[in-house]
Amino acid sequence: MDSLISNLEWSSQIINPAGKQKVAQQIAQKVKDGDVLGVGSGSTVYMALLAIAERIKAEGLSILAIPTSLEITMFCAKLGIPLTTLFEHTPDWLFDGADEVDPNNGLIKGRGGAMFKEKLLIRSSPLNFIIVDDSKLVPKLGTNFPVPVEVYPQALLHVEAELKELGANSIALRPAKGKDGPVVTENNNLILDCRFNEIKDSLERDIKAITGVIESGLFIGYNLQILTAEND
Repeated sequence: MDSLISNLEWSSQIINPAGKQKVAQQIAQKVKDGDVLGVGSGSTVYMALLAIAERIKAEGLSILAIPTSLEITMFCAKLGIPLTTLFEHTPDWLFDGADEVDPNNGLIKGRGGAMFKEKLLIRSSPLNFIIVDDSKLVPKLGTNFPVPVEVYPQALLHVEAELKELGANSIALRPAKGKDGPVVTENNNLILDCRFNEIKDSLERDIKAITGVIESGLFIGYNLQILTAEND
């Protein structure tokens, strides 16, 4: 019987689908029977889930997924991929996307508002694959995207002042597109999108030290392997 979940479709246009399909197949081929997967967010992750679901159906693989967002949770339900939590398992490995990747494998993530869970899963996983198309490769972080900062709502003005002390030259409360008002994260917090003239290696730690900051979208110095889907 049809349901909202069974009829669920990806919510936006998928850019460079041919390249993303190739890297999605690379991810799907890494799956082994019994794996616990950390599953990030974004269109490339979605395409990898489709490829993994095909292997589950064809080969009878038994796997578990720990998703980072409600959207990916619903797609796992649609595709018949069983879920678990960090209360019960830790990931054997993880795959996720990124908004920017610098030459040192530093990342900016968080356009989907799930950077807290994404960072928690990356820290919990011994092996992490970041799957991007080559438009996400930048000479330095902050080239194309601001740094997202997830903030407890009542700390908004305090965090704004502290971010300015850290050198933020532009701070904007992220507005929602499908509702009036601001974006609300997976954890019921708000997002500030921040521009910095320079993103030092210490900035991730300095932002996290601000009272009221839940997490930032900076990922600097993590154990990551980058898989790139080249644009045709």
